[in-house]
Amino acid sequence: MAETPNILILMVDQLNGTLFPDGPADWLHAPNLKRLAARSTRFANAYTASPLCAPGRASFMSGQLPSRTRVYDNAAEFASDLPTYAHHLRRAGYHTCLSGKMHFVGPDQLHGFEERLTTDIYPADFGWTPDYRKPGERIDWWYHNMGSVTGAGVAETSNQMEYDDEVAHHASAKLYDLARGGDARPWCLTVSFTHPHDPYVARRRFWDLYEDCAHLLPEVPAMDYADHDPHAQRIFDANDWRNFDITEDDIRRSRRAYFANISYLDEKIGDLLDVLERTGQEAVIVFVSDHGDMLGERGLWFKMSFYEGSARVPLMIAAPGMAPGRVAAPVSTIDLCPTLCEIAGVSMEAVAPWTEGESLVPLGQGAERTSPVAMEYAAEGSNAPLVSLRYRRWKYNRCVLDPDQLFDLEADPQERVNLADDPAHAGTLTALKAKSEARWDLERFDAEVRESQARRWVVYEALREGAYYPWDYQPLQKASERYMRNHMDLNVLEESKRFPRGESE
Repeated sequence: MAETPNILILMVDQLNGTLFPDGPADWLHAPNLKRLAARSTRFANAYTASPLCAPGRASFMSGQLPSRTRVYDNAAEFASDLPTYAHHLRRAGYHTCLSGKMHFVGPDQLHGFEERLTTDIYPADFGWTPDYRKPGERIDWWYHNMGSVTGAGVAETSNQMEYDDEVAHHASAKLYDLARGGDARPWCLTVSFTHPHDPYVARRRFWDLYEDCAHLLPEVPAMDYADHDPHAQRIFDANDWRNFDITEDDIRRSRRAYFANISYLDEKIGDLLDVLERTGQEAVIVFVSDHGDMLGERGLWFKMSFYEGSARVPLMIAAPGMAPGRVAAPVSTIDLCPTLCEIAGVSMEAVAPWTEGESLVPLGQGAERTSPVAMEYAAEGSNAPLVSLRYRRWKYNRCVLDPDQLFDLEADPQERVNLADDPAHAGTLTALKAKSEARWDLERFDAEVRESQARRWVVYEALREGAYYPWDYQPLQKASERYMRNHMDLNVLEESKRFPRGESE
């Protein structure tokens, strides 16, 4: 492979990393992802920077946590002066392109991508801003609710299927276009799907794959509201759980559709990998999700917490110099920006003092890593920021409103037993609390989130008065440069658009 390799990033939405203990679980119908896993460095304990779409994605792209990016929630602006991997690679001569979702909020809808093939599936304005000034208030028109669970089932099309079908189509067409050689630069194509994000609705042929699935009920059943920790109770309230009666059949159907949509994605990804192979293109391949989904474990759904189902994500990298195999060390999605730059031979020296991620390339070469993985959450369902450290076998969660949480993930992978008050683990708690306090000033963090929210509410309400100019990305279709037009030479056109050229059979 070239010294400046092509890079294909395959991103999915809300895919639970516990289903990828070493690539896809054996029982998942995901043959293409399993083939990719066989040639990838597989990170079994990869974590999101923040268990929500926009903050998790801004951190993935920039290599910085939400407290640095200021993308605290799904309506916080991603500032144009924050370099992303797309900026770093483009600056070094790469063609950078996005097909699909990245949940950018604000007028900059590119963030280093030279080309964007689709619009986003979610709005780009400040309308989804939470408000810490009104604790417990539920903003009904955009907060999740349990209708995604009670409405689970089969459909041949949906809003999200329509979107991902389009994302895959444009990505495939782009790969063919890149193969034609009209641009000599190396390329980085990011293909970002919205499945298996709820609503839990799947096409029949994928649904039927899981008729006899043995995993349609969660391992940890629903708990009484009073038995949950305070943040989990806030998530229940934000999701309007009291107005829904969740049955065992609802749970089975939701999980079945979710698994079916993993298979739907697997087919899309297989098609893209087939295009690469058929066109003879080589590329580094990254597979990752922005965050997970609780899938009914403990009675919780969606994301918004630091529990494993919500916070852990699949991560696989197939790249020269990174050996296939399982890496157990905890890592973060903020590590991907420096990893991509190292793979491409691109320097991040200019912003190195402010980059929080660490390259994963050494781990793919047998090196060890012991630095903690940090997570933050300051969005809907919270009334103050929450922070977490995953350090070796431990996970330590802290919030000024809640009791500390300490879990031993080796002995207790389901996080059933909070050890924070156990005298036998007082030393571990003290050590992790000191690491957390050295990293985060929670009072300052809270003040910055509140300032951001208050500003955005003023701006959003102002901009919705009178003429409205949306920030949603409008894909540019240059119709006069497509197919055959009279400023083109037909002979040149037909030869240049054919791939491969010169083969008669």
